[in-house]
Amino acid sequence: MVTYVLDASAILRFLDGEAGSVRVGEIIKGHLAAQNRIVMAAINWGEVAGVTYKAHGQAGVDLALSRLSAFGFEITPATEDRAVRAALLKVKLKIAYADAFAVELALDSTDHILVTADFDLKAAAQQVKIEFLPRK
Repeated sequence: MVTYVLDASAILRFLDGEAGSVRVGEIIKGHLAAQNRIVMAAINWGEVAGVTYKAHGQAGVDLALSRLSAFGFEITPATEDRAVRAALLKVKLKIAYADAFAVELALDSTDHILVTADFDLKAAAQQVKIEFLPRK
């Protein structure tokens, strides 16, 4: 079974109805039908909350996270080991630390596909399978 690792950019595209939102919606429908799995790094979950708060305030965060929680994504905590592995990926790939958590999570298995709208993650394309959402 394919496991999709969604980063914050993919979730934000979905929530905002931007380019790639239909594809993320398809992945979520597949998850709800038990055709695939969806996992997210807790750091990326928090990033969604922060960006949403900045744009829509606390009420927007509450609504977005409630809606997303209903989908039953598996949220993977930032353990000590994951934090160190993500830090090393950040340095090696020259990517943002939060992005490194998504890459690190995608490295858990060869059946993991990272879904992102962040083209800075092209540096990780040799490390993990990545599905890039369309540009805005």
